[in-house]
Formats: sequence, C-alpha cells, structure tokens
Amino acid sequence: MEFLVRFEASPPADMTSDEQDRLKGLERQRAGELRAAGILRKLWRVPGRRGVIGLWEAEDATALHDALASLPMFPWMDAVVEPLATHPQERS
Repeated sequence: MEFLVRFEASPPADMTSDEQDRLKGLERQRAGELRAAGILRKLWRVPGRRGVIGLWEAEDATALHDALASLPMFPWMDAVVEPLATHPQERS
C-alpha cells in the first residue's frame, strides 16, 4: 500500500547543534536503510520550509507507523499521512 507522508521536524530549541547534526546523520542512515528495504520510495523538499514530502510503501498503516517511528527525528516530527488508492485510469 502506498502512502503520501508530509512531515516537518522541529527539534527542541535547547537541542545543541552538535546533537542536531548527530541526529541528522542517523536520520540519513536510517532513511537509506528504509530505501533499501523498498519502504521509502521517494522524497521531495518543500521550498522555503523544513518540510518534506515522501512516497512510502508499507503493508498497512501499522507497518508505515513502525517505519516512521524508527526515524531518529520521529519524536519531533509532525506528520500527515494520506493513504493512496490506485486511480482507475492507472489500472492496466
């Protein structure tokens, strides 16, 4: 099942830049693992914001939640998830 996920991370103001850099590195590594597993399909940046839009594929909403929760920045993420259904014109 495919999901469109819009999210923006807002780490606490008192988080040091060193800690933010460390978490960004861990986030990049985990995203690479999710890509390799076929769960994270594509990412786009939102111009002028720290927001990201991603195309994700998971067995169901619970599996998607588990994948998102595995991201190091998850505790500071605000995410909106849209399940996607195939449009009749896309069926072959």
